[in-house]
Amino acid sequence: MRHRKAGRTLSRTASHRLALMRNLTSALIRAKDGRIITTVEKAKEARPFVEKLITLARQGTLQARRLAKARLGPCAHAPARADDEETESRTILTKLFEEIGPRFHDRPGGYTRIIKRHERRLGDAGKTAFLELLKEGETKVRARAPSLPTTPAPKVTETPESEKPSSK
Repeated sequence: MRHRKAGRTLSRTASHRLALMRNLTSALIRAKDGRIITTVEKAKEARPFVEKLITLARQGTLQARRLAKARLGPCAHAPARADDEETESRTILTKLFEEIGPRFHDRPGGYTRIIKRHERRLGDAGKTAFLELLKEGETKVRARAPSLPTTPAPKVTETPESEKPSSK
């Protein structure tokens, strides 16, 4: 029985799961458009990991930087973008604290979005989704409940007794 066991194991050991979360987070931060494609289950598990790191980046203190470095592990020293030679010294940690943290400074939470895709993964046909960071000033859009039609009902006017047709 799995009573009171939080989170998905994703068929991995604890160390493998931690490495997976670190790699997904570094890929998301490293991405130019702030969007990665992964399975729906991995995206749902990576979301809290990423959002806690962004919350640390919002603080911007030395202690927060050290905590983020510990949570990211060896991924913290990877280059922010592999195709940029002139910014080779920029790490994921610096991008997190200099760009992403200030972007969400006034936002109280909810920094990521999961968008399900219709394409299945090749091989095992797993459901895929986009895991993306919100843009600056962007708000999450919730689906509205279907509302009733807004067209007004036709008005019913009563006719005087003298104009009614007689049924005699």
